[in-house]
Amino acid sequence: MGVSELEESSSSLDEKLLRFMDQLELLEEKRATLNSLIEQGWFSISKARYTMGNKQVSALQYASEIEPHVCVHARTQDNGEVEFCTKKVEQKCSNEADKDVKSIENIGPQEEGVRRRIKPKKDIAEKEASEETSGENAPQVSPVRISDKNPQQDPLKWFGILVPQSLKQAQSSFKQVIELSAEIATLQTDVLNTREELKRGMKNKQILQDEASAAQLDKEAD
Repeated sequence: MGVSELEESSSSLDEKLLRFMDQLELLEEKRATLNSLIEQGWFSISKARYTMGNKQVSALQYASEIEPHVCVHARTQDNGEVEFCTKKVEQKCSNEADKDVKSIENIGPQEEGVRRRIKPKKDIAEKEASEETSGENAPQVSPVRISDKNPQQDPLKWFGILVPQSLKQAQSSFKQVIELSAEIATLQTDVLNTREELKRGMKNKQILQDEASAAQLDKEAD
């Protein structure tokens, strides 16, 4: 009985050790990729600064109000392990945009406090005819929306409309860094959990070995 339990414990330890080594290898690969993306991103930013000038690519161009485009969430799975994932932030709903439009349209005095002098009917008719003519020729102006100034706009627009390709490459690199960081955090948690399982398995195996040795000594003594 003790021998079979010892064999099962040894087999379980071997499986956990192989899984631990695979996780470490994958973690090392992802960390190397992460470092490479960070270096590539900063190198692309330095190229953009060389092209546009140091003052054109700096913190001075940041928006007055900055909102995140991506959030990192941590959730606990059924087996107790923690998983980190990235999620894009949703934009404002259309109701808020409509409220912003109404607030702009209602700005200004609602009533006229100064009385106008009574003008002859001839002058009034000529004025109305001229207004109708100008109204037909003038282009229609749509109401200004605050939502057009989207707070979640592309950060590249902070630095101008026509930005160099190197700045776009830097943004792409750092976007991959965010997603990869969440994967590395999850994998790092898995590595720590597997290491704890290995420690517990080794302790259990040591106990089984001690029990098997004691049973063997008792047999020899009899």
